[in-house]
This record gives sequence, structure tokens and C-alpha cells, in this order.
Amino acid sequence: MINEIKKAEIKIGGMSCAACVRSVENSLRRVPGITDLVVNLGTESATLSYDPSQVSEERMKTAVEEAGYRFIGIGGEEAEAREMQLKEADLRRRLRRIVFGFLAGVLLMSAMFLHVRLPVPAGWWQLVLASPVFFFLGLPIFSAAKHALRNRALTMDVMYALGIGVAAASSLLATVGLLAPSFLFYDTVVLLATFLTLGRYLEARARGKTSEAIRRLVGLQPKRALVLREGEEVEVAIDQVHQGDTVIVRPGEKIPVDGTVVAGESHVDEAMVSGEPLPVFKRPGDRVTGGTIARESVLRVTAEKVGRETLLAQIVALVRLAQGSRPPAQRLADRVVAYFIPAILSLACATFLVWYFLLSRYVVLDDPFRFSLTAFIAVVVIACPCALGLATPTAVIVGIGRGAELGILIKRGEALERSVRLTTVLFDKTGTLTRGRPAVTDVVPFGVDETDLLNWAASLEKNSTHPLAEAILAFAAARELLPGAVQDFVNVPGKGVYGQVGDLTVLLGNREFVRERHIVFPPAAVEAAGRLEGEGKTVVWVAATGTVRGILAISDPLKPNAAAAVTALRDMGLRTILVSGDNPRAAGEVGRQAGIDAVIAGVLPAAKASVVMELQGKGEVVAFVGDGINDAPALAQADVGIALGSGTDVAIESGDIVLVKSDPLDAVAAIQLSRKVFRRIRQNLFWAFAYNAALIPLAAGALYPAWRILLPPEVAGGAMALSSVTVISLSLLLKRYVPPVRRRKTPS
Repeated sequence: MINEIKKAEIKIGGMSCAACVRSVENSLRRVPGITDLVVNLGTESATLSYDPSQVSEERMKTAVEEAGYRFIGIGGEEAEAREMQLKEADLRRRLRRIVFGFLAGVLLMSAMFLHVRLPVPAGWWQLVLASPVFFFLGLPIFSAAKHALRNRALTMDVMYALGIGVAAASSLLATVGLLAPSFLFYDTVVLLATFLTLGRYLEARARGKTSEAIRRLVGLQPKRALVLREGEEVEVAIDQVHQGDTVIVRPGEKIPVDGTVVAGESHVDEAMVSGEPLPVFKRPGDRVTGGTIARESVLRVTAEKVGRETLLAQIVALVRLAQGSRPPAQRLADRVVAYFIPAILSLACATFLVWYFLLSRYVVLDDPFRFSLTAFIAVVVIACPCALGLATPTAVIVGIGRGAELGILIKRGEALERSVRLTTVLFDKTGTLTRGRPAVTDVVPFGVDETDLLNWAASLEKNSTHPLAEAILAFAAARELLPGAVQDFVNVPGKGVYGQVGDLTVLLGNREFVRERHIVFPPAAVEAAGRLEGEGKTVVWVAATGTVRGILAISDPLKPNAAAAVTALRDMGLRTILVSGDNPRAAGEVGRQAGIDAVIAGVLPAAKASVVMELQGKGEVVAFVGDGINDAPALAQADVGIALGSGTDVAIESGDIVLVKSDPLDAVAAIQLSRKVFRRIRQNLFWAFAYNAALIPLAAGALYPAWRILLPPEVAGGAMALSSVTVISLSLLLKRYVPPVRRRKTPS
């Protein structure tokens, strides 16, 4: 018997750097039954697969706590609410420590600079003043360092504890007379611990903002619903709403389910689900999505999808999964972090030894040992892999969250990186570039009134189930024409229909069907039909009284933004190709109207993946844009698969990127967003590397021989905090990003 494998997201508190991630990963990997583990610093969570017969929630909790971190719970609304409470409480505690530390630090420095004389030696009164602050601020740092060392992990807490501990030990030795009074670093100890705590505080606050998009999406989910039960309106919890229930939505309320409007008319605000800025008018028969807001009138909605089946629930689950993914760009940072702290510790020791035993012979120093020790402490606390560890996940979290707000669901972090290298974009035709529903485009009467011609056609087609019949009936309904009665109706499969409409025998069908009945073809009709067929349209002939009385041209028209999407891709330097199962004439005409570079017609759905493979074999990096159903093989084969959804019918399982709306322009927006996010990742990595490359030599005293500049340890601690905050702030700028194609988007 094969055991069921489950997936879970564990919320973890207390991680602050990439080394913390490795520590948690190592602890969880030692648990038998856990696989596919990814720990994400940005979301402060671990996504994993596990065998419930071997692993319990309690065992996961033990593994996390053994690594020295808090197990908040398995992902869900309850765990997230607890996580928010713990984070807010933690921020309040850190803020109190910071205020307390700054007050004590300023008091210590002021007393030293003002040369305050007290009846006891300076070292003793400084010890009395600094000790409570040292324990209040330093205890969390030293506690985390102890857990890390117990797990044989070198984290930044170990480095901070080392720097503060060396300064504190030197001060204590100077107080008891074993070192000179110049080694009283009590002000440095207090301010260093304060700056480190301030850095963690600012980082935690900034990091908390990266997941605002997912919290807003979760907040869209209503907790209660008004349901019609046995003729009465009853308010129930959302988990008590069942498929088939009639839900009543009052003005200003959120629609709690995905379903169909059965009564009422109202504009519905869909901005947070689809990214559509303008409210959409809904009437009976229209579908609505849970989480959207009814504006001015009461709607009655039949529930079709509830709970986890709703589009909003699927979006939330998808965004959570994507935000926990690890794109290839992060591998570089992971490799660097693995060696970073040991390298910095070695560099700090080398700094001390070089200054004390070598450079002090050539550079005039008041106290070589004190100078060397100060440089050692500064190097230990200024070097930080936190910015490197946060560079990728924070950009991914904010970018994917921003995409969700725009109706662009990026399922995998890898898609961000691949989008940068795209050379070719393939489009499916039906339902992707075209509407996917046949529509009447031309009505050409010969010797009769256009209204009569349409009435004849609609009267015959109301008895047919052919897709073209639906197009004719829809066109007639838009003209407010009511089909008449038909006598002696006959359907000839694959050819056409005929029957008695009023006093006339009317035929409707293809050219062969009409010719077989010896109908007269006016030359003007033949000419018009040839022109329309040359445009890739299907011609339906209508005949009465022995002659052709008119033709109807039917085609699957382009979506309003199809041509604009193709133009935007070409402006980005990408080649566009249409891959369609249609005949060359019809596919070629759609390609011409859309401005596609090349057309490959007559390709069955299963063979579209082969087209993708052939292009990849030539070195092309390919994106495929399709409807996510019959295009699944091509979407999976493409370097970046972009599946167009349709309202609540989002193909969650298809492609790397899912578009909530069936707008081809959103495919362009998805590529632009992906490129923007990846550019921001590269910028973050650059600044993280540049920060360490510039400030570590400064802390080591590289500028001291020429300009007498040495970075004090407390200033080094503040600079360390600034690096992480800078990286997170750059990522947060993505929250306001609007893809260029969205700025000039035409109404659809």
C-alpha cells in the first residue's frame, strides 16, 4: 500500500538571514518522511511534502524548535492570524529594547565625553549602568547564537554575539584592571546591541509589507453569507454554503461564491481579482466571482463553486505556493552564503593579526591591541549575508503578489528568469487571439430586405444545434428580431437546413447544399462570397423562390487587444508565431489581422508541443500562449507556458503563468512583469554584494593609513542594518509597478 503524500506550509518565526534558512532546512531534512523541502526567508515559512504516517505536526514543531526558531503552525487562516499577532508583539518588544538601549547608550557616551567624575572608578559605574541593558538587548541574540552553535550552524546571530561578547569581555577585563582603561567599550556594547536590534526591527517591518498582497486577497474572502433556505433569508458561515444554494448579495457586500446571477442587476467591482479597474455590469445569466463586490443593487446568485473550489481560493493557494518557490537566480546567493560567514570570521581574525603584528610597525597607533580589537569587532558585525538572502525572495514575493493584483498568476519563480531570455512567442488561435465563439460579421442581401433575410435565417436556425446556428441567432437577437414559425423543417447534416417560413420555402447552408437543389447564383453573390472567403470567413447561403437571396459571413473575430498584444511583443524584440489547427486560409487571415510574423496551420493540439520542441532545438527560448485545456502539452513543453483563463475557468494546472482574464494583452503584461521582477532581483544582488565589497575593507581599516578613518563597531552595526532595509525597500517598489502595456491598454 502506498501512503498518501501531503503538502504543507509551515510558518516559522525568528529567521533573520540565509544561514538561518540553512539551519532550519538541515533540521527538517533530518526528519524521516519529509521531502521536497523549500525554506523561504521572505515568507518566513517552509513548504514541504511529507508522509503523515511518519511525520506529525508535533515532530515538525520539534525539528524547528531544535534549530532555535518558533513553530507558529501549519499554514492557514488560523496560523496566519497567530503569525501576525506574534510579529506585532515581537515588534513592540524590539521597539522597547531600542528605546531603552538608546537612552542608556547616550547617557554612557555623554558621561564619557563630559568627563563626569563619580566617587567610584569609571569602569564600575559604567558596568552597573550597562549590565541591565546588555542583558535586556543581548539575551535574544545570545540565545539564538547558542541554538545555532548547538546545531553546528554559523548564523549572523553567532557573529553578532561574538562581536558584542568580545567588546563586553574587554570592558569587563578593563574594569577589574587586567586591561587598560582604554578598553572600556561599554558604550560600544550598548549601542552595538541597540543598532543590531534596530536593524532587525526595521527589517521585520519592511519584510512584513512584502506579503500585503496575499493578505489583501485573503481578506477578500467573506466569512459569512446570506442564503435563501426554505424561502427565508438565513445568514450562515461561509463553510456552510453548499453548491446549488441561492446566495443573496446586498449593495456594497462581497460575493461569497463563484456562481451565476439568477435575479437582479448590478455593477460588480472585480479589480482585486482580475485587475480590471472599471466595474462590470452583471445581469441574470452572467457569471460572478467570489470576493468581488456588488455595487448598487441586490443580486441573487446560484452557488456553483464554494470554499476551496472558488477562483479566489485557488488564486490565494497558487500565490502562496509561488511565493515560496526558489528561482535559479537564488542559487548564487545560496552558494555564497554557505561560505560567507566562515570567510568573514577568518577575515576578522586576519584583520586583528595583520594590524597587531605587522601594520602596527609602520602605522602610528595609540594602542595597537585596542585598534586591532576594534577592527576585529567592526568586521564581524558589518559583514552580513542577510541582504544576499533577502535579495531574491523579497522581490519574488512582492512581484508575484503584484501580479495577482493585476490578474497575472505566476506559478513558478523559474518563469521570472526564463522570461528574460525569451526570443519567440507562440499563440494558439481559437480562444486565445480570437474570441473562440463564431459571430456574424457580414450580411449581404440580394433583392430582399436585410431584416427579412435575417428573419428567415434565424427562423430556420432556431431548430438547429450547429455552432454557426448559435452565431446567427445571437446576431438576430442583438437586432431584436424574433424568429418565426417553421413548417416541414429538414436538417441535412454537414450541409444545411430547409423548411417552410410563412409562404416561402427557404434553404440555408453551404455552397454545395444550395447547388444540389438547382438554385440560381446571382453573379454579385458569387463575387461577394469569393471576397468574404478570401478573408478567411465562412459563407452561409440563404435561398428562396429558386434563387440565392443573400449570404451571411461568419468568423471567429479577433479579440479587441490581440493586434495590440502582437505589436507590443514585436516592440520588445520578440518573434511571434500563430500555431493553429485551422486551415491555412483561415489561420493566415487571423495572422494577417493580428500582425503575426509567421503562421503554422493545420496543427493538431497534440502536435503543437512538437512545434515548440523544434524551435527549442534551433536555440529559441519559447513562450506558448494558449487556453490551458487542449494546449496543455505545448504549455508544458514551452520554456514559459502562459495559460489564458476565462472568468472562473482558470486552468490552474496549465502553464507557468495563468491569466485570470482571456486578454492576450495580459500575456504581454505577464512577460513585462516577470522581466521587471528579475531585473529587481539582479539589482538587489548587486547592492548586497556591493555593500559588503565596499564596507568590509572600510571596517578592516583599509583607509586608516592614508586618511585615519576607522569604522566604529556601533556604526558598523547600523550600516549592517541598512543593507537589508535597502534590499527590501527596493523590492517593495514593485508594489507600484504597472506594466507599460497596461498603461496604454485599450478597453476590451
